[in-house]
Amino acid sequence: MKIELELVSVEDKQILLNIMQFYIYEFSKYMNIIRLEEDGLYAPFDLDEYWTNPSKHPFFIKVDEEFAGFVLVNSDESSVNSIAEFFVMRKFVGRGVGRTVANSIFDMYQGEWVVTQSEKNYPAQAFWRSTISKYTAGNFSERYDERRRSVQQFISKKPQ
Repeated sequence: MKIELELVSVEDKQILLNIMQFYIYEFSKYMNIIRLEEDGLYAPFDLDEYWTNPSKHPFFIKVDEEFAGFVLVNSDESSVNSIAEFFVMRKFVGRGVGRTVANSIFDMYQGEWVVTQSEKNYPAQAFWRSTISKYTAGNFSERYDERRRSVQQFISKKPQ
């Protein structure tokens, strides 16, 4: 299985928005506020800054050249790195795709990281807790913020 990250070009923005429909659908079970629009689609995210702001990085996740999800990274040398959104299509879940992608992203953007998950998204909390624990050999902190989101914080250092 070949797992790749591919930077999303502005020309491929609509593909990302299409894949995000599945993400929003999956996420709707954790947030009752998410509803379908009159056209039968979820309201799209405003992603324009991912092609105008140099500290925002949109990636497709591909498995054997098939779209398998996406990751949106916020990274600036003068601030903390974060995962804005992370999604692996259901057919690829449980096959190591998410962990491989997360590790690659952490290696790509060195420094301090903060990763958050919504309060009711227990599968995501378990995934990130396990992934970050393995990546850092347990050297991370975890807390809940004022919105009851699970927050992991750590420093990434490229393996020698």
